[in-house]
Amino acid sequence: MCELFGLSSDRPVPPEELLCRFGARGGDTADNPDGWGLATLEGNAFHLVKEPLPAAHSSRFRELCMQTRSSLILGHVRKANPPTARVLANTHPFRRSCCGREWVFAHNGIIPDTTALGGTDAAPICTPSGDTDSEYAFCLVLDRIATVFSAAGATTDRDWFDALAQVAETLASYGRFNFLISDGEHLIAYGHDRLHGLADAGIAVIATEPLTADPGWAAFAPGELRVYRSGEQIARFLTHPHPTITTLSADNATTHEELVS
Repeated sequence: MCELFGLSSDRPVPPEELLCRFGARGGDTADNPDGWGLATLEGNAFHLVKEPLPAAHSSRFRELCMQTRSSLILGHVRKANPPTARVLANTHPFRRSCCGREWVFAHNGIIPDTTALGGTDAAPICTPSGDTDSEYAFCLVLDRIATVFSAAGATTDRDWFDALAQVAETLASYGRFNFLISDGEHLIAYGHDRLHGLADAGIAVIATEPLTADPGWAAFAPGELRVYRSGEQIARFLTHPHPTITTLSADNATTHEELVS
């Protein structure tokens, strides 16, 4: 059911071994054959490469394993569930502009009722170009973030971090919602039920499953959201998804926050 890869570092790094191992999860060492995508920060913008093909059999992905050097990376290998077309529009990560920033997003899990949350106009900030629940959820997330930025007064990072944790909790109540999202500065990882992290020497790596035998890999707590900047975890939220949410409302979310720095 799809897998995620994220990297945040205080310097551009070449994660060759990790990326190659992650690519193998796309149709070789794991059953995620329905597409792959890699967003890498280059300067002040993301370079996004995607293919609706198995990463394990992609010559382009193998090239990127060797060539990629970045301080912020977000990757995805796809297992279409429920089955949707193996086309570029359904391939993660998804990219949108919002609130004066460029955002990329990738999801692991299934949220079958997202299109019913408030109707087709529930997320006016963006319109999905494909037919995955993941992209629709991304639009809902951006809509909540945009509401914070459009509110009166100055918006701090803490404001939209909190809003993101709330909407993550609500969406996770509809199914399984593990995701990575970035605004080009922060890497934010939400582990509803399946995510691991590894941190060492100014580099933080996130993956659905550990990619090496390094004993430093540690599972996220259920419902844990972490915020990284330049390889350092700067904030942490613990959410508690409810199994019977019926409306997408901040009133339904009970989020406990611990700021690390």
